[in-house]
Amino acid sequence: MLLALQILFGVLAAGTGLGLIVDIFKNRMDGLKNATGKQWASGFAVGIVANFLDTLGCGSFAPSTFMYKLFNQIDDIDIPGTLNVGDTFPVIFEAFIFTASVDCDPKFLWIMYICAAVGSFGFATIVTKWPRNKIRYALGFIMIPLAIIMLCKNTGVGPFGIVGTATGLTGWKLIVAAALNILWGALMDIGFGLYAPCMATCLLLGVDAGACFPVFMGSCACLMPACSIEFIRTHRYDVPHTVGNALGGCIGVFIAWKLITNLPMFWLINLICVVLLWTSYSLLSAANKDRKAGIA
Repeated sequence: MLLALQILFGVLAAGTGLGLIVDIFKNRMDGLKNATGKQWASGFAVGIVANFLDTLGCGSFAPSTFMYKLFNQIDDIDIPGTLNVGDTFPVIFEAFIFTASVDCDPKFLWIMYICAAVGSFGFATIVTKWPRNKIRYALGFIMIPLAIIMLCKNTGVGPFGIVGTATGLTGWKLIVAAALNILWGALMDIGFGLYAPCMATCLLLGVDAGACFPVFMGSCACLMPACSIEFIRTHRYDVPHTVGNALGGCIGVFIAWKLITNLPMFWLINLICVVLLWTSYSLLSAANKDRKAGIA
């Protein structure tokens, strides 16, 4: 089953890569030939930094957008497509190396991946009608106590028990995790990252902190190629930044992977708690900003 996952990731990467190459050579050669050194450098740098953070569980879209605006080397209208297409390859690389190097039940992984895909592709028309800010507030506030509970578990404070050590889930816990991953996959359709809520779900249900990484990384790896193909089809991406982001992103993933796999579990769990708190802050800040601007 693990080999089948590796083959799946290879097929997803090859399919997306082939679509990108064909589109560049058929329709985007001017963008490739006229690219400046600054454009290549900014795409490469953003890829390394953002996907290093992504591998730690922080997500890559927010830091990427910030850096692209800071460097001012790409048209704003092309940023979403550049991020989706460019980050697809590092995310698949994340999923590939973490499923190969981290002990996690393959059956559990398959179920979580399928559920994420079902959520994203089957519920898009439903979740796009949901109030974005209410979801931000709900997820943002939920992650604060969860991070605190995990920190208390990790440090032995309070009546919360010990940190989970499971590499998979069964029974009612698996049903809950699968159902929630359908929700997290669906929320990807309206711009909510899957990493933090999926990570929080696994931790809360007793999954080992290290085993959480292949779960949320593989879930996203199964979703992003479909989004990428749509951006490629409509030519809504910047060629040098997309290619630079993809190459630099894989390097950032590799560096972060070496860091994570060498971190003692105590510090890895503390890092995950920080990620959950940062995600909570990001969601609540975005919700407050939109509320003040009169956006629901």
